[in-house]
Amino acid sequence: MAQPPYDPYGQADPYGQQPYGIQPAPVQHHYYGAAPVMAPPTNGMATAALICGIAGFFCGIAAPLAIIFGHMAQSQIKRTGEGGSGMAVAGLILGYIVTVFMVVIMLIYFGLFAALLSSSSSSSY
Repeated sequence: MAQPPYDPYGQADPYGQQPYGIQPAPVQHHYYGAAPVMAPPTNGMATAALICGIAGFFCGIAAPLAIIFGHMAQSQIKRTGEGGSGMAVAGLILGYIVTVFMVVIMLIYFGLFAALLSSSSSSSY
């Protein structure tokens, strides 16, 4: 007796023959184009400038360091073509803001201190 053209038991043909009416799936080839371009490495001074700019809010001495590192990073980035220009600029901005704030606070503090010294020396008992 001949085998029926369909599989009544739901099992695949072990010899790789396709049952009648079923076509094999077409093979799809995926072409993704050229390899991705790698981004240039980030400048270390730019990272240091951003970290010092953020740390300047908590430790004031780090703000002038952010300014120094930011300017050094900008010159290195222009010369070598590395990445991190945005981080260097952010470090510069934070460094300048915190430094100006510190200078204003110090001027107010020393002005009040000088006013207290001059008022206490001019008064007589």
